[in-house]
Amino acid sequence: MANRNPTLFHISVPQHAWDALRLSARPRGIAQSAFASLLGVSVRTYQDWEQGRRNPTGAAQTLLRVAVQHPEALQDLQPAV
Repeated sequence: MANRNPTLFHISVPQHAWDALRLSARPRGIAQSAFASLLGVSVRTYQDWEQGRRNPTGAAQTLLRVAVQHPEALQDLQPAV
């Protein structure tokens, strides 16, 4: 019988990695509120990440890594103005 309980993994990311992420994830010219909306989080949560008060988890971690490595991917997600 197959295991119906998926294994959850917690990946520990060093603080210096999040510091770099905070400095480079949000594209220039994009407001915190717009970027938070793209990530599906509140502005307050995003501000907490940028200030180092909290670290993103789960899908937010993954999306932020994409934002750093491939910022054009998030540009495609922006709603037309």
